[in-house]
Amino acid sequence: MRQRLSTSSLAVLLLLAAAAVAATPQPVPLSELFPTPEQTKSAIVINKVLERYHYRKLTLDNDFAREVLANYLEALDPNRSFFLARDVARFETGARRLEESLRRGELDVAFDVFRVYRMRADERVAYALKLLEGSFDFSRPESYAFESPDARWAREGAELDELWRKRVKNDFLTLRLADKADAEIRDRLRKRYEGLARRIHQLDREDVFQTFMSAYTQTLEPHTSYMSPSTSQNFDISMKLSLEGIGAVLRGDHEYTVVQSTVPGGPARESGQVHAGDQIVGVAQGLDGQMEDVVGWRLEDVVNKIRGPKGSVVRLQLLPKSSGSSARTHEVSLVRNEIRLEDQAAKSYVVDNLTNGPGLRIGVVEIPAFYRDFEAEGSGDRDFRSTTRDVRRLIDDLVVRGIDGILIDLRGNGGGSLAEATSLTGLFIDRGPVVQVKDTFGKVEVEADMEPGVAYRGPLAVLVDRDSASASEIFAAAIQDYGRGLVIGEPTFGKGTVQTLIDLNRYVPGEHNDLGRLRLTMAEFFRISGGSTQLRGVEPDIRFPTADPISDHGERSLDNALPWTRIKPAAYEKTGAFSLDPLTRASENRTARDAGFKMLTVRSRLMRDIESQTQVSLREEDRRQEEKRRERAFEEEQERYLRARGITPVDEKADEIDEDALEAQREAIARIQVDEAARILADAVLLQRGNRPRAVMRD
Repeated sequence: MRQRLSTSSLAVLLLLAAAAVAATPQPVPLSELFPTPEQTKSAIVINKVLERYHYRKLTLDNDFAREVLANYLEALDPNRSFFLARDVARFETGARRLEESLRRGELDVAFDVFRVYRMRADERVAYALKLLEGSFDFSRPESYAFESPDARWAREGAELDELWRKRVKNDFLTLRLADKADAEIRDRLRKRYEGLARRIHQLDREDVFQTFMSAYTQTLEPHTSYMSPSTSQNFDISMKLSLEGIGAVLRGDHEYTVVQSTVPGGPARESGQVHAGDQIVGVAQGLDGQMEDVVGWRLEDVVNKIRGPKGSVVRLQLLPKSSGSSARTHEVSLVRNEIRLEDQAAKSYVVDNLTNGPGLRIGVVEIPAFYRDFEAEGSGDRDFRSTTRDVRRLIDDLVVRGIDGILIDLRGNGGGSLAEATSLTGLFIDRGPVVQVKDTFGKVEVEADMEPGVAYRGPLAVLVDRDSASASEIFAAAIQDYGRGLVIGEPTFGKGTVQTLIDLNRYVPGEHNDLGRLRLTMAEFFRISGGSTQLRGVEPDIRFPTADPISDHGERSLDNALPWTRIKPAAYEKTGAFSLDPLTRASENRTARDAGFKMLTVRSRLMRDIESQTQVSLREEDRRQEEKRRERAFEEEQERYLRARGITPVDEKADEIDEDALEAQREAIARIQVDEAARILADAVLLQRGNRPRAVMRD
């Protein structure tokens, strides 16, 4: 499923520690839902900034304005379950000259749409509550389309009634499958629907403006967004407290809060129970606090519930991405904690049980993020921590231990410091360009490693996956372009654009009211070979079978993403090359027989099936059978692999779990791709060995 705009489409960094609890929002009268003069000024300034500075040139014409309106409707009503076709027709009639209105900062259409939205939401919630008073037949063979197959707005109220009948029935069945009693389900859903209406009534003119302007900016490109004054304040808090919290990045997706990623060293990732794509359906405080249903909540409200002081406990009720329509939730307890730099630091180990290269030793360097202790550096500390400094020390240690090659593991590395990506590349090449950066005005600057010498000259490989992004892609692309090492794994995320924060007040001298900020895309990364990392990411030299050839993941899943393009290559000299055919054939033969890769391939196929779903059965027996089928397919392959490795499988659903055994199980699964990448590098070592020494110390 494609990621869509929502009323809270801006990803929120949940690294927050204690924060002041806002007063309970009050219902906003309809008479207050009109634009302010400050918002008119903000809209005019946003237009000017976008036209002048955005990387993709803005053409504010009729076609663009129509798409803005469509995206705004999508943001408010992604499932087309509130507005009627006649509402939309009236909006479109009133927006015929929307491009002129936008240019003048006139926002009447946006607020008119929202007032109708609030009225329709009241109607639908009243109907949903009425449905809860009745009963449902879960033996009837019917289905619920949670994504409209024909993208059509309901013509009459009766169509919406039928849609909501199925929606409420699906909500009821989802909780029933989670072993909730019917009385508890009715109470929980009543609170959910009443809460939906209450939260919509609490949305004020600032919320309306931010939602509309984000729909406007993301019509241009998905990483550009408007931040209202209050959102800007929350962003500032998150940056100041960025080393404390649960360590997860969240986004709003329709009525759900979804884990976009987890942060290395944070409680969420360290638990091993929170994964990208999981939906947060409930939040509770402490070990015994009441679990609150948060489906339908605004992202900001969910964030406020998850916030808390260091050392305190928050419990999350998660609907795992892997469960799909089976809706088997589980609860995770997390202790909010400081995310220390040490927890994100690179670490190393040696793989020396290679069946294809007896006696060979491959050093593995895991890099969870591209970090740099800017505060320590700024205070004059000459020994400040950084990715490059840590990896240099690890390389020295590995070489002393007699390794025959080094594998850099960048799986799940979402990026970080560009300077670190550049300097890390410099550990493996002599002086030269690393990445090109093209700005809005067409100017190209080259980020280069200017330090002579290398830390390691021996055989090298880089392991990437679909979540390796930004700085990870810059490093992997440079190593590939120079021919310095093999890139192995899956096509990367494809995040090749650069954003900056712009304070709108700087464009209105003398303005005393806060107009908010704009997160603006103003540059793009290009490889030294000329192609961008945008959209396509980095294509591995050797693909693993877990790589989906038609994957709609990462940047490729975003609407209006900038296209792939290329510029003139930088001046550089290729330093090496590999005979890929024999390496690829050998790897394919191994992975076809490997129980671990069979398990990962089954998991990947199940995830593709789940992501492609647009409807679910409303027949209870069908849903339970589907759940059992998926669980059986995954668990059988996982059990087969673990037993082949001499590991007794751990039942993660058991009341009491041996945490050490569970950690060993997770480590074994995480090593599947690493071990094969090490075998590929060992093959390359054997092909290239000749009279070369086993390893070469740095200059």
